[in-house]
Amino acid sequence: MKIIGCDFHPSYQQIVMWDKATGEMLERALSHERKEEVRAFYAGLQGPVRVGIEVSGQSQWFERLLAELGHEVWIGDAAKIRASCERKQKTDRRDAELLVKLL
Repeated sequence: MKIIGCDFHPSYQQIVMWDKATGEMLERALSHERKEEVRAFYAGLQGPVRVGIEVSGQSQWFERLLAELGHEVWIGDAAKIRASCERKQKTDRRDAELLVKLL
């Protein structure tokens, strides 16, 4: 299974992906200006995929895409997610890593 923490923004998303089978971690930013690249990235993932994102009024298209591709989507309350760990400096990468850990 691949577990992805996605820090979703209106114009891009920062992801951290952990492959449970290999232990490999991948960090990547995907621009929403090129939605075909976002689709190609998620469509190319093999095996079960779980994606965690924070609640957002801008992410409906992304949630539909993940469902269409058969990926599991977990949506969490941003305030509760942030409260679940002590924070150092807030960055998109750290937000995505936190989502991976919580999944």
